[in-house]
Amino acid sequence: MSRIFWDTNLFIYLMEDAGPHAQQVVRLVERMWERNDQLCTSTLTLGELLVKPLEKGNRDLCDKYEEVLSQHAVLIPLDDKAARIYASLRCDRSLRAPDAIQLACASRAQVDLFITNDERLSQKDVPGIQFVTSLERAFL
Repeated sequence: MSRIFWDTNLFIYLMEDAGPHAQQVVRLVERMWERNDQLCTSTLTLGELLVKPLEKGNRDLCDKYEEVLSQHAVLIPLDDKAARIYASLRCDRSLRAPDAIQLACASRAQVDLFITNDERLSQKDVPGIQFVTSLERAFL
């Protein structure tokens, strides 16, 4: 069993059947289920997921995101320890603030794997995260 952190975009691909990556995420979910892996993400992810549905007045999709995350993921908050990690990550000015928050929360939770579709992040070595990888390379 591994603790696997998903960046926001993976949830969008899965739940909105968005683009060519949707099937990759479905396969990833199946593999995680087989291995009994634990899905982790941050509370920032939930906030990011709700923006577009709220803009469009799609309350059903908001409810769906909230239900899936509350039932199937460990939501990691940006607490004081994660905030310190965030500050050290932001010293690297190539990282945008939301990306640094995601990485800080994952680091704080000591996840085994951080999966994103942002290739820039897959180049980062973050203490507290064993591996940061792209969705393309994430097949366990």
